Amino acid sequence: MKPLSNKGLHILLTLETELEDLLLDSVQFLEYITNILESKEVEIVGVTNHDFENQSFTSAVCLKESHLCIHTWPEFKQLTFDVFLCNYTQDNTEKVEQIADGVIRYFGAEILQEHKIYR
Repeated sequence: MKPLSNKGLHILLTLETELEDLLLDSVQFLEYITNILESKEVEIVGVTNHDFENQSFTSAVCLKESHLCIHTWPEFKQLTFDVFLCNYTQDNTEKVEQIADGVIRYFGAEILQEHKIYR
């Protein structure tokens, strides 16, 4: 098996929150995450969003250095979130950790599952 090169960190989270209103507001979340990404000097190249009939949402943000995605389930008070930043010229591990931590704080969430994959 060929060894992996260090392309970056991919964090996958399943979170639970009592702040159900945040699970229903894709506009506010996208505004929040855009501010975080700008503060980390991460370039957004595209955003797609879908609000469902129950007001849950799925959003994907394509980044110059990869992506982040969120899916909310207000009926379970849960969400899934993942973020991956890759860059062969610099280590973005700290940025990925900070973005994930910012999402956890935003939702006042408890971590149900966390996976860190070094690509």
